[in-house]
Amino acid sequence: MQRKQIKGMTFDEERALYNETHADVVNCNFSGPADGESALKEARDIKVKECTFSLRYPLWHVVDFSVDEVTMDDKTRAPIWYAKNGRLQNCEIYGVKAVRECEDIKIENCTIDSVEFGWKCDGLSLESTTVTSEYIFLDSKNVKLSNVTMKGKYSFQYVDGLTIENCDLDTKDAFWHSKNVVVKNSTIKGEYLGWFSENVTLENCRIIGTQPLCYCKGLKIINCTMEACDLSFEYSDVDADVIGRIDSVKNPKSGKVICDEVGEIISGDTVMECSGQVLLRKDL
Repeated sequence: MQRKQIKGMTFDEERALYNETHADVVNCNFSGPADGESALKEARDIKVKECTFSLRYPLWHVVDFSVDEVTMDDKTRAPIWYAKNGRLQNCEIYGVKAVRECEDIKIENCTIDSVEFGWKCDGLSLESTTVTSEYIFLDSKNVKLSNVTMKGKYSFQYVDGLTIENCDLDTKDAFWHSKNVVVKNSTIKGEYLGWFSENVTLENCRIIGTQPLCYCKGLKIINCTMEACDLSFEYSDVDADVIGRIDSVKNPKSGKVICDEVGEIISGDTVMECSGQVLLRKDL
C-alpha cells in the first residue's frame, strides 16, 4: 500500500487530520488562529517527522506511530494519551501531562519538560533522555529507564515493574508504594526514598538524602553507598550491604544491614516488634 504524503503544510482547525492512516506527515506546523484540538486523533500507521505543534491533544488514541525530530511547545497540552505501539525519537516535549494511559511507547534521545508525565502507562521505556517533571510515572507498569537524567519530586509512586540502569535521578519522594523495582548503577538523590515499597533492589547505586527506605518489604541493597542518609530503614524488612558510612539507622523491622561505619544506631520506642540487625563489616 502506497503511503500518503502530507508535507510542508500548516493546520489549525479542529481534528485536522482525524483518523489519518498509512501517512507520513513531514515538516508541518500545527498552530494558528482557529486553535483547533486533536489534530491527529485516532490516526493509524502514522509517521510524524520534523513537525512543530502548538495546539492541544494532538496524538490521542493513535496506534502504530513514530514521531521523530518533533517539537511540542508548552501550548501542546496533554499531547499523547491512550496511544499504543509508538516510538518518539529526537523530540522536544514541553506540554503538561504528556504520555498518559498509553501502551508500549519507546522514547529515545528526547528532552521532556512536562508536569505529570507518564501516568498510568504500561510498557513505557526511556533511553538517553532528559526528563523534568514534578509528578512523574504515577501508577504505571513495566517501565524501563536507561541512561536517563531525571529531575522531579514525586516520582514512580504506585509503579509496578520498574527497571532503571545507568541513570541520574534527582527527586524527592521516589518509589512510594512501588513494587518490583530494580535499580542498577545509578544515582538517586532525594528525601524519604522508597517508603512503603515492596521488592525493591538497589545495586551499585549512590543513595543520597534523609530518611530513606522506611516501611519497606523485601528491600535489598547490594554494594551501594549512602550519603547524608539519617534515620534509615525504619520499620523495613531489609537485606543491605552498604559500602562506607551510614549516618544513622533506626529500628529496622527485620533482616540485617552491613556497612563499614554507622554514625548512630537508634533502637527502642517502637510501635511494632523490631529485630533487624546493624553489623559492621570489620566485625563479621
